[in-house]
Amino acid sequence: MEKFKNVDYFHTDDLLTEDEIMVRNSVREFTDNEVLPIIEKHYQMGTYPAEIIPKLAELGVFGITLPAKYGCAEMNNVAYGLAMQELERGDSGLRSFASVQSALVMYPIFTFGSDAQKEFWLPKLASAEKIGCFGLTEPDYGSNPGGMLTTAVKVDGGYLLNGAKMWITNGTIADIAVVWAKYNGLVKGFLVEKGFKGFEAPEMKGKHSLRASVTSELIFQDVFVPEANVLPDAEGLKAPLMCLNQARYGIAWGVVGSMMSCYHTALEYAKSRIQFGKPIAGFQLTQQKLVYMITEISKAQLLNIRMAHLKDQNKVKHTHISLAKRNNCEIALDIARVAREILGANGILDEYPVMRHSNNLESVKTYEGTHEMHTLIIGEDITGLSAFE
Repeated sequence: MEKFKNVDYFHTDDLLTEDEIMVRNSVREFTDNEVLPIIEKHYQMGTYPAEIIPKLAELGVFGITLPAKYGCAEMNNVAYGLAMQELERGDSGLRSFASVQSALVMYPIFTFGSDAQKEFWLPKLASAEKIGCFGLTEPDYGSNPGGMLTTAVKVDGGYLLNGAKMWITNGTIADIAVVWAKYNGLVKGFLVEKGFKGFEAPEMKGKHSLRASVTSELIFQDVFVPEANVLPDAEGLKAPLMCLNQARYGIAWGVVGSMMSCYHTALEYAKSRIQFGKPIAGFQLTQQKLVYMITEISKAQLLNIRMAHLKDQNKVKHTHISLAKRNNCEIALDIARVAREILGANGILDEYPVMRHSNNLESVKTYEGTHEMHTLIIGEDITGLSAFE
């Protein structure tokens, strides 16, 4: 298979700055050289390539938009999005790791944490000296996080946490968990450290999707969390939802990387696969499929860049991000399936990345808000009428 070429039919690179292109190209080269040679093996084995974590830190992708005084790159949201795009071109599990570290751990500490928490944790998370996870979803509460059963009770010097979380990326390998629990009916944020008595994070096995990613449960049995580990400005359900918004933004960009990988693979295969005396790329039905792919990729790229500019201008609404996440995830999964059709039986082989992307995208479409939930979020915004209850 020919090496990946930039997929940019509408010349969206013209909308990028030199710094943004530099970030994109650096992460693209990293993905080509460090990720693609090993990712299929890890996917088959169901293991995360932990050896690349320090290299990701060296790239500066963790907390890429946060201030330099915390050891972060202090780039804009376009650069962040492009980095997520290129990581997911490698694998959704890789992008998930970076998204959680940045959007769901560093962001809440930066936004809701004390000065001492920021100064201690953010540099360590940026350098990957410490790994984090985010505990919101529970076994019985996914789309309705406000129904969470995990509770916090005030005791001398801190709080006792009891409950469980599920589908937690990085949980088993994390040094710190940003955990959300109800205290007197109000949602609060806590920093639960690995090794706290009563805290366990067993890994979830048996996945057909996101196999090159660590997915865990979090279990709390009278876990004492000292007062110093409470996020002082995180009260109410709005706080964790703000974190999810950051993650959804990265996903909307990331899945474009999956689209690009599948399109590139299908295009190169179609140009070299000979049937009935000519490449299958020369047949009308194959061209229709390829044109569908490049059209939707171009639309998603333009949508993402506009969303990023709105975000940098503090004009983006959570509904804008829901629209991008909803659209791009659905289209990415469709593109993966169409690419598999072009490759025929070869499409299921690990020689090609298409089936791996397709399996991963089944999860990506669902997590951080299902397609249906984002539909209702946007529906409420445009009609003024809630359909949630």
